[in-house]
Amino acid sequence: MNGGPSGFHNAPVTKAFVITSALFTVFFGIQGRSSKLGLSYQDIFEKFRVWKLIMSTFAFSSTPELMFGLYFLYYFRVFERQIGSNKYSVFILFSGTLSLLLEVTLLSLLKDTTANLLTSGPYGLIFASFIPFYLDIPVSTRFRVFGVNFSDKSFIYLAGVQLLLSSWKRSIFPGVCGIIAGSLYRLNIFGIRKAKFPEFVASFFSRLSLPSFSSSSPPAPSRNIVGTVSPNTVRRAERSQPAPMASSMEPSEEAIATLVSMGFDRNSARQALVHARNDVNAATNILLEAQSH
Repeated sequence: MNGGPSGFHNAPVTKAFVITSALFTVFFGIQGRSSKLGLSYQDIFEKFRVWKLIMSTFAFSSTPELMFGLYFLYYFRVFERQIGSNKYSVFILFSGTLSLLLEVTLLSLLKDTTANLLTSGPYGLIFASFIPFYLDIPVSTRFRVFGVNFSDKSFIYLAGVQLLLSSWKRSIFPGVCGIIAGSLYRLNIFGIRKAKFPEFVASFFSRLSLPSFSSSSPPAPSRNIVGTVSPNTVRRAERSQPAPMASSMEPSEEAIATLVSMGFDRNSARQALVHARNDVNAATNILLEAQSH
């Protein structure tokens, strides 16, 4: 499975966050200060280094963490495409802020004077995103390796475990705080899932982020669903595909949900699945070719 159309098409908030995270990490890396980005009890409660709280939300403290972290931020852009940039901005603010508060609370309880007890980086957002990934993204492929069952989601989980254990307890604590934050968002505490920023705040990210180098396709007409393809466009793409035998089979909800999770419009996904005889891969090719027209 993938995150839908390549690039940051209809994911401007993710794009801005990825660019910001990469720039801050490179900036501190050039200065040789990456190893000093973690949080400790002394930083917060004795030296009051507020800037560390802010930087720990964006900058990673090592290159391996940066590579894994940016991959997850990019991959999870599918959630911005599902709920829209406005609500995704709320998700980022909620998960990042709550995770940071939990980390500060943990430092106050442990009172460990170890330098940089907690590693730096947007662990709150990344591991909060694993909650909707687990609950909302369906499995589209299952296979066995040496008698062990795997799915197309298994590799994302394995990479997540790798990032969670990358700095042992320094990374485990922030990761767990992120999972808690994601769970509370899922439970809709304080009605957070219905909260939205004023429209001009969300649209600010669209103007802020740099032009995409990986996709030159124009924005889709829908603000909340990426990859929206008009029925006429899908039909044009269908005519370019080898015409299979007509089928009255109704596409399964799981197949439709898989395509919707990739960012495609539900109606277009259903039409493509009907044409592809419920073959998710063939339907994906139809939709992607339709987008290129």
